[in-house]
Amino acid sequence: MTILSDVSVRPFDPSAMPIVTMIGGGQLARMTHQAAIMLGQRLRVLAERPEDPAAQVSPEVVFGSHADLAALRKAAVGSHAVTFDHEQVPTAHLQMLRAEGVNVQPPPTALIYAQDKLAMRTKLSELGLPVPAFAPVASTADVTRFAQEHAGPIVVKAIRGGYDGRGVWLPNSLGEAEAIVSEQLSRGIPLLAEARIALKRELSAMVARSPFGQAATWPVVETVQRNGQCAVVIAPAPDLAEETATAAEAMALNLAEQLGVAGVMAVELFETESGQLLVNELAMRPHNSGHWGMDGARTGQFEQHLRAVLDYPLGDTTPLAEVTVMANILGAAQAPAMSMDERLHHLFARMPDAKVHLYGKAERPDRKIGHVNILGDTVAEVREKAERAAHWMSHAVWSDGWDPHE
Repeated sequence: MTILSDVSVRPFDPSAMPIVTMIGGGQLARMTHQAAIMLGQRLRVLAERPEDPAAQVSPEVVFGSHADLAALRKAAVGSHAVTFDHEQVPTAHLQMLRAEGVNVQPPPTALIYAQDKLAMRTKLSELGLPVPAFAPVASTADVTRFAQEHAGPIVVKAIRGGYDGRGVWLPNSLGEAEAIVSEQLSRGIPLLAEARIALKRELSAMVARSPFGQAATWPVVETVQRNGQCAVVIAPAPDLAEETATAAEAMALNLAEQLGVAGVMAVELFETESGQLLVNELAMRPHNSGHWGMDGARTGQFEQHLRAVLDYPLGDTTPLAEVTVMANILGAAQAPAMSMDERLHHLFARMPDAKVHLYGKAERPDRKIGHVNILGDTVAEVREKAERAAHWMSHAVWSDGWDPHE
């Protein structure tokens, strides 16, 4: 591993294979590194710690904060493109990099709609796209007024920074909502309120778009959330009407074009009982709902993201099986005594077709430490198998009671 200093960052060489800098050293950067190797590229990462998932494996690492303009500049030197494994980089810093000639993809003019939920809701409304009713909340009076104007339960959200259920509150009463707002505003956290939607399920439509304007989609998937966190992804979404799937893909394609996105974007959707689609969130980077494609599509999201930010022609996204199910490996309440390596050994002995992706993370309760992909023919069989495999990797216990010694 090369830990880059101010003097060792290699200059831009147009004759060499591309260097892509990814801001953030998490698992998304780690898996993007795998795709970069296949394409003959180098992925440089800006990571905070040596134990970060991508810092463990990338050949070039700059250590520093994504909020530090000097660190961003150092990481960008010699890069053909700068991109992200999270959306938390200050927009002003990215605008400065663009002004200095850095190829930032997606550009900050697009990324702002994945960083700021209020800006995103406002923009989507201006574009005529369906979103839950919403309003900014600057006082308890604002949330009181919103709750009175919209019959039914509401959601309170942090405008910036929330993910995996963090920064989202589901109050059971107006008094609880007012208490949440009072506490969070006292901490300086800007908020918005939304009408809580009665859901049939959650979906995700993923698209990739290049600066040239070429775009490609993957099949719309169903995402299964537990405790505000994605647990399972089913590709394609079962029993989804063809016209609904087509509408979701078209929405993602049009939105990527209208916002000027370059790279991969996930459009997280609510499907109501009546079949209506509402936009919930945008993610302008590889996304948990696209992990299935690493093994289940001709071109997965990590390779496609690199192709897109470098303005290569995009790859074929055709699925490789009737059904692919991704199940997240989430840290157990107490880490098993059995090592992860031994758990992997047992899993492969029982399920040689399981495709396992581990992130190099220490185990903590509910932490995403990896995922399992299973391909097959029927949703019920493939989903049960994928969830059983993920549970084993988390807990070292077979959920169906299987004992290899019996």
